[in-house]
Amino acid sequence: MNKKWIASILGIMCFILTVAVVTQYKTVKNASQIAGTNINSDLKTEVLKWKEKYEDIYSQLGKSKKELEDVREIASNNDSSSSDLQHQLKTLNALIGTTDVQGQGVIITISDNNSITSDTVGVLDNINNYLIHDRDLLILVNEAKNAGAEAISINDERIINTTSITCDGNVVLVNDNKISSPFVIKIIGSPEAILGAINRPGGYLRNDLEPYGLVNSVEKKDNISISKYGGVINYNNIEK
Repeated sequence: MNKKWIASILGIMCFILTVAVVTQYKTVKNASQIAGTNINSDLKTEVLKWKEKYEDIYSQLGKSKKELEDVREIASNNDSSSSDLQHQLKTLNALIGTTDVQGQGVIITISDNNSITSDTVGVLDNINNYLIHDRDLLILVNEAKNAGAEAISINDERIINTTSITCDGNVVLVNDNKISSPFVIKIIGSPEAILGAINRPGGYLRNDLEPYGLVNSVEKKDNISISKYGGVINYNNIEK
């Protein structure tokens, strides 16, 4: 084989090798560029995902803050409403007699006139006029109620709207409990209004009880304590 032929073959081989090297270089470069592009694309996608999550969380946080403010406002209103309702409930319980109460008012003490007996009573008089009866207590209680009494008790028996006052021999039944003379009537309310109604000249106390020595005292008091009703209050006919 002559030198020209060998040189041609070597030249062809060098060309082929050169083409192969260039082709390989371009392939590696393109592959690197593609890989870099994919990496950047993945990072961009991930960043967008986290941005969306952040925006969503931020939006939820804003809603949560608004809900929290609403809850606080409702709670504040409920506290005010609850306080008002508790005050109303306390007042109603006091009025119906299911709680102990205190306040200004009047205390009336009346009792049988033990200085009068069947032997000393006048011929034209009646011994019963010198004794306290259920009717006397009922009239005084009703006069106190009409004068705006807020709470009443007789010998610590709380008077409520279902209280019965009846005679049982020589004792009186109040709330089906026996009480006897002396009778201490505690009345919480405006002292002026109560005294004006009960202690007025010509009224029942002055006209029907005092002449027979049945009135011990009528006192204005700044602080009267009346205990709650001790029985069970039943409402059988009121629709609930």
